[in-house]
Amino acid sequence: MVFAIVGGKYLEKKLNNAQKAANTIYSSSNFSKSRNVSSTLKKGNPVSILLMGTDTGALGRDFRGRTDTLIVLVMNPKDKKMTLVSLPRDEKVAISGYEEYYPSKLNSAYFYGGSKAAVRTVQQDLNIPIDFYVTVNMGGLESIINAIGGVDVAPTISFSYGGYSFKKGKVTHMNGPKALAYVRMRHEDPLGDYGRQTRQRQVLMKVALKSSHISNLLNQKFLNTISKQMQTDLSFDDLLALGTKYRVATHGMDSDHLQGTSTMIMGESFEVPTLSEKQRITNKVRSALDLEKAKTGSTYGTDYEINTSQY
Repeated sequence: MVFAIVGGKYLEKKLNNAQKAANTIYSSSNFSKSRNVSSTLKKGNPVSILLMGTDTGALGRDFRGRTDTLIVLVMNPKDKKMTLVSLPRDEKVAISGYEEYYPSKLNSAYFYGGSKAAVRTVQQDLNIPIDFYVTVNMGGLESIINAIGGVDVAPTISFSYGGYSFKKGKVTHMNGPKALAYVRMRHEDPLGDYGRQTRQRQVLMKVALKSSHISNLLNQKFLNTISKQMQTDLSFDDLLALGTKYRVATHGMDSDHLQGTSTMIMGESFEVPTLSEKQRITNKVRSALDLEKAKTGSTYGTDYEINTSQY
């Protein structure tokens, strides 16, 4: 009986600490969702999350505001699968609410209007609902990886960067600094930014898998770290739901990216995907969300605004 009481109080304290950390990182996206996300979570239906890595404080950087990494993550517990789609940071888009700056790069949406502009721009670009967002300071990713004890990754190519060497296919245990160097390199990759996107998906999924373990969710060091390096509109209850009934979705993974073609516009390089490529990604994400097929998004979002009822 005594042990049960003590254990209960210990767990209660851990949960209280976790809730405090969740409250610290919570930041509303400040606009109406395209569908009822509370009902979606309660029913255990597939959910979508826009993962954004900001370029703040990483490897000596001090420029703030743009997103180096943009990944649409779908968690489908019924199919026991996660779907990840990387979006080109230099994709030519019209930023939702800031169309006067067209053409803009997708990574500038966060700079112009924070998570609200980023989420709405992705929604209108691909005609998909984004239920939640998570923003991670890529410089802070180093601390997060250290807090969970590092990650094991098999490099996609052999290269040296930032004082670290990586061998293709050889599973390597990476601490925070090494993992950050692994996901940062771009110019030596024959696939350029698309190769880097693949490495980013690798590491972020390893981090997500380890982070979702209840031992880490209740670990004070980990909680202290994420409270300084993350922002999300996932509430404490939402996070608990993802860490419990949605965890089964981590059993399988489908990884993809939106492919564009480098195009010079007014002296600046943009990535421009074909309409058929955008439609392919729209179909993939909507299928992962168990939604009906629909036409991909339009540049200025007109079609998206008309069709929100389909969600």
